[in-house]
This record gives sequence, C-alpha cells and structure tokens, in this order.
Amino acid sequence: MNKLQTFSALTAIFLLINTSGIVQAQTPVSYVDPFIGTSNYGATFPGPVVPWGMVSVVPYNVTPHEGNEYSNTDSWCSNPYVYNNEMMTGFSHVNLSGVGCPDLGSVLLMPTTGELEVDLNKYATPISNQKASPGYYSAFLDRYAIKAEATTTQRTGISKYTFPEGQSNILLNLGHGLTNESGAYVKMTSDTEIEGYKLMGTFCYNPEAVFPVYFVVKFNKPAQKRGYWKKQPRLPGTRHQWSPTSGKYKIYNNYYRELAGDQIGAWYTFDTQEGETIEAKVGISYVSIENARENLNSEQPGFDFEGTVRKAKEEWNKQLSKIEVEGGTDEDKIRFYTALYHVLIHPNILQDVNGEYPAMESSEIRKVENRNRYTVFSLWDTYRTVHPLLTLVYPKQQTDMLKTMVDMYRESGWLPKWELYSRETHVMEGDPALIVLADSYLRGLTGFDIETAYEAMMKSATTPGSVNFMRPHNDFYLKNHYIAFRDSFDNSVSEALEFYIADYSLSQLAKALGKKNDYEMLYNRSLGYKKYFDPEYDLLRPVERDGSFMPNYDPFQGENFEPVHGFHEGNSWQYSFAVPHDIEGLTKLMGSEDRFVQQLEKTFRDSLFDMGNEPDMGYPYFFNYVEGEEWQTQKTVRDCIDRYFHTGPDGLPGNDDTGTMSAWLMYSMMGFYPITPGNPVYTLSSPVFDKITIHLDENYNANNQIVIETGNNRKDNIYIRKMELGGKELKDYFISHDELIRNGKIKFYLTDEPGILSK
Repeated sequence: MNKLQTFSALTAIFLLINTSGIVQAQTPVSYVDPFIGTSNYGATFPGPVVPWGMVSVVPYNVTPHEGNEYSNTDSWCSNPYVYNNEMMTGFSHVNLSGVGCPDLGSVLLMPTTGELEVDLNKYATPISNQKASPGYYSAFLDRYAIKAEATTTQRTGISKYTFPEGQSNILLNLGHGLTNESGAYVKMTSDTEIEGYKLMGTFCYNPEAVFPVYFVVKFNKPAQKRGYWKKQPRLPGTRHQWSPTSGKYKIYNNYYRELAGDQIGAWYTFDTQEGETIEAKVGISYVSIENARENLNSEQPGFDFEGTVRKAKEEWNKQLSKIEVEGGTDEDKIRFYTALYHVLIHPNILQDVNGEYPAMESSEIRKVENRNRYTVFSLWDTYRTVHPLLTLVYPKQQTDMLKTMVDMYRESGWLPKWELYSRETHVMEGDPALIVLADSYLRGLTGFDIETAYEAMMKSATTPGSVNFMRPHNDFYLKNHYIAFRDSFDNSVSEALEFYIADYSLSQLAKALGKKNDYEMLYNRSLGYKKYFDPEYDLLRPVERDGSFMPNYDPFQGENFEPVHGFHEGNSWQYSFAVPHDIEGLTKLMGSEDRFVQQLEKTFRDSLFDMGNEPDMGYPYFFNYVEGEEWQTQKTVRDCIDRYFHTGPDGLPGNDDTGTMSAWLMYSMMGFYPITPGNPVYTLSSPVFDKITIHLDENYNANNQIVIETGNNRKDNIYIRKMELGGKELKDYFISHDELIRNGKIKFYLTDEPGILSK
C-alpha cells in the first residue's frame, strides 16, 4: 500500500474500537479492506454498505460526467471513487460496485465551511486520513477542517460531520454524478428536511435504460438559512459568445418552495461551534418520495450514528462468518474476506420496506411479500462464479434472486441479460439468466417456479431472431448452429460461444425434467463451436455465411482492447478454450492431449491469458482434464492468486464485475471451482488455508457444514500428493456438488514436488 492510504481496514478496526467500542479483533470484519480494488480499474468503493444493501455512501472524487470543468487523475471511471485521486466533491448515496460502465454515483451531500459556494469546481477539497471497514468510512476534508463519517442501513445512509467554529454548509448536489441524465426535482419541506428525485440511467450509453431515484434528506439541526441553486445554460449566440451568466450558478433563497430542471441543488447553512457535529440521514426509494420517507423512518427513526455503525458491522460479521478460514497469512485472510465482502454487495435489494418495487420494463409498481426483490444483475459476469457460490453458501438469497428473474420474465416477457433497477441495458452477449436458473436448479435449488422458468428459457432459445429480445441473431443460429461473421468488427464468435454454454445448461435441465427431445436438440446445438475450429491454428476463427473461414485471420488481434474480428474485449486466444461443457471434444479437435496441453501452456507462457477477462477465467483449471497434467492446474492457480490479487488499492486485475473476480479468488483459495455451468461438478486444486469451514443452511447434510482441511500446508507446498473425500481416498480431480454436500469433508495432503495421484 502507498503512503496515501493511511489505514488499511485491518488497522482501522482497532481505531474504531476507541470511537464506538463495537468490534472485537480477528472477526471476519477485521480482515476486510474496502480500499482493495479502488485502483487499477477495479471500480470498487470504500464507502459503507450492508450486505445486498440498496444504499451506499461513497466519497466522490472523479471527474464530473456532465462535462463540467473540474478534472482529476484517472478521470474516466465507472465508479465515483478512485483511490489515487485526492479531490472530493461529495458523498454519493446510490452506487455500483465493480462495473465497467458509469452510472448512478448520485444524490451527493457535501459539507463545506465559510462563504457559500455551490460550484463544484470551486468547493472541491483534498481528503486525508481515510479509514474504511465494513459499515464505516471516515475522512478528513483538508480544505474545511471537517471530519466526515458515514454508515448505512439497507435503504438509508447517515453521515456525521464534525465542523470547526463558524459558518458551515451542507450542499445537496443533484447535477453531479456518473449518470448521463441531469434532470432532477427538489423541495425543502422544512428547515431540517429535503425531498425530491433524480433521473438515472443510460448505463453503457443505452438511451432507453432511464429510471428515477427518490430521496428524503433529514438533518438533526435546523438550518439558519437555506435555498436552491441552478447552473445557467449557455444562451444562443455566435461562436464563442456567452451571456454574462453562462456557466454560472444562480442561487435562490428559501422563499422558493421547490425547483426542477438540470444541474440543480439545495443548500443548508448552519452556525456551528468548534467540534460540533451535524448528522444527515438519507432515505432512498425507486418507487416514490413517500416510500423513501417510510424507508428512512422505519430503518432510522432517530439519529444514532454509532448504533447504526454497530448494526452494520454485526450484519457483516454474520454473513462473512458463513465461511471460516484458519491458517494462511493475514494477507491471505484479508484477500479472502475482502473478496467475500465484494461478492455480497450485488445483486442488491430493490423493494422498499412496504414491499413495493418498480416492475421490469414497466411503469407499474408491484409488491413482493415474504422475500426480497433484487436488482443489478450483471449476469454475463456473475453466472460463472458469483451465483454458484451464492447457491452453495447463501441459498435463501440465491433462491430469491431466481424468483426475481422469473418475475422479470412475467413482467416484461423476457429474462434479464444485464438488468439495472428494472431496466434492461442490453450489455454483453448471450443468454445468461438461463444459465443461472438451470445451474442453480441442478445444484438443488428447486424452490422457484421451474415451469415458468423453463418456458422463459425455451422462449429465448427458440424464438426467431427478428423478435428475440435475448438472441437477435437467432435466425441463422437456429438453422446452422453458429453465427456468421457479419462485418469488420463484430462479436460473432463470442456471441455464439455464450449461446453454446446456455444451450448446454438448458439441455441438462431438460434432461433432468425428462424432456428428451429438447435435451437432444439443445445438446447438439451446444457442440456447434466445432464449426469455428481451425486446425491450422488449433484455435477458433470467425466463419462466413457460406461456412468458409474469415480471410486475413490474425489470432493475436484484439490485444489491449483494440478492434478485433469476431471477439468481444479479447482475441482468439482468450476465447478458444471457452467451451467448458466439451473440453474432451475440443481436445479431440486438436488431435491429442499433448497438443491441447501445449496450446494451454502457450496461453500462460506468452502472456495471452487475461485474468480480468471472464471467458478465459477457467483456463487455469483445464489442465485437470488431462491425466498427469493436474499439477499444472495447482501451479497455475496459485500463480494467478499471487500475481493478480493483492492487498493494496490495485489488488484486483481490473473490474470486479459485481464480485465475479472476487468469487474466482475465493474458490481458488478454497481449492475447488465450478468448472462447467449447467453441470454441478467442481474441479480441485490445492487450498491456501489449513482449514476452511463452510456453514451450510440446515438440511444440507448431517453436520450442516463442509470442512476442507490441508495437511503439510506450507508456502512452497502447492502440489497435491493425496486427497480424501469423506475419509476415503479420492482418485479424481472432479467431484459433484452432491458428493461435496453429502460427504461434507475433503482433506488435501500437499507437497513441494509435482506428482500424480496413484490410481
């Protein structure tokens, strides 16, 4: 960690004991460092949030997305906070963690002192002495000598500002944020309360994905003065000609009852004594202002900052304690528990305390009872690691997520692809909700409407492309089982590979449900990847409509996000093994197991592997498919853990993708990995810890837990000499989900030399 980060979470926890007396050392919370991933485009944030919480309070320190003059380093970002930046312009209350496109980062409160200034280019301040741990964040605002602290509940945030003597101000900036939308409405209902809404959306520049967020803000002290502001627009005129007020901020006093428009905000001014604190709590809703107020009154009826911090930490300890690790270094535990922390941020709840939520792709308000409605489904990413992990460790929450996706089908006519607050953003390829539903059911989560889910899955799998919301190129695919190369830079191969994984997953579900004809049709389609296989390169290559290979093929094209033929955010090397449902078939296409291993080795040796790219994140485990080469999985997985995941702000290999990278790290540190979506099987590698205890929901097995133990576990002992499952020697590097649950205990015996298990 560099010197700018004054405290890691491990250090901060001991300081928090002095301020609130709420946490005992060495609980899972004490190993979480929320600063991990806040640099190197990890796009995580250090601000407080509770597990699956709707609200987070995040220091905003990146360049305004609306094109204002204020600038900073690492200016383009999909998250309101970048660790290396020093200048802050407020605390946002609705945020996304680990995503690759900007949105939300809005409803910002900013404390200042002195003469009122509402231009963010002029009121921005350096921050220092940052501290963060689950459920708590604090920083010192250098310019104003203000200590700012924040915490949250599920649907509310609360901030505490310790001011110096003199005039102090709290600004509510509704024109500032990561969203492309700037419209807002605000109304002061008293000298201690503000209400309104702000438009959000256009995630990844989809102009249709727009939605409002409603808020109510309350202060624990009446303001002496209050009012609004609005940035004046540029007036028509000749080039370079500006009105005297162009780009200026017009300040309105409190005799205006309300204000609507673009680039607006509200200000409250107080007279404070040295060391006086003012608390501001914010309720959020995606339904109405009334619901935002009800959320606030229900979850924070009073002003109890320390009590709210304590409850947030208790909830984090409860959820993080589902997995206990022993042994390893403190750094190992920090990486592991911070990863679990990131996994439990999204998907997050959407419904208000009264159960109301905005229906999918609709203006209708619906109500859910006795369960949660979830949102922020980054499914192209999360189907690979996050949802299998939730299925195993947090089945109640995962089941509610499955029910949510089925409800989205009922409401909109389609399953989600990349859903954001009940709007479809159309980001990435494939049919990923189908994979999550099928895989979860096959792993034993059957407590959702499988008949309606199957109907939804078959609709996207068989509907012609001209009217197919999920598979727009389905016409050609249904007939030929591949997607033809269309133009100079398309994603045809990447798109088809996602369909193959989806079709395989659905085929396995059809088989389990006794639908033989569907199973055979879908399974045969899932093998269409062979059409792309070019034996000249032993790689996948785009194919023309007539079945011929695309000319002028360069398998290295696409490095560093350059435009590429046929592949999305990568090149052929990062996709050519991305058929986890048929590795044996791919091996036969390459001619031999030796050739398969050579190509896989080249991927890692020549730096063609991209840990931050989801399609190839399973590559390190594919050596397990070749007898005698399993040691390479053990070596490569450990190398990836140590090479790409660290304890500093740059500790993630790029976007966390709402926990996807973090879940990969967790699996890899525990020694098992869900290698094939739609096939409830884990492949094995050597664990990092001496002992891992996964506490299961009741009725999973006799002991309601899985215990993974490691013998002779030392730094250099990364190779497996012997394995036992349920006390019996295990001869294979693959075990089923049922075997893991039923036996409940795996033991690994490690050594420092590669070897082969005796059969």
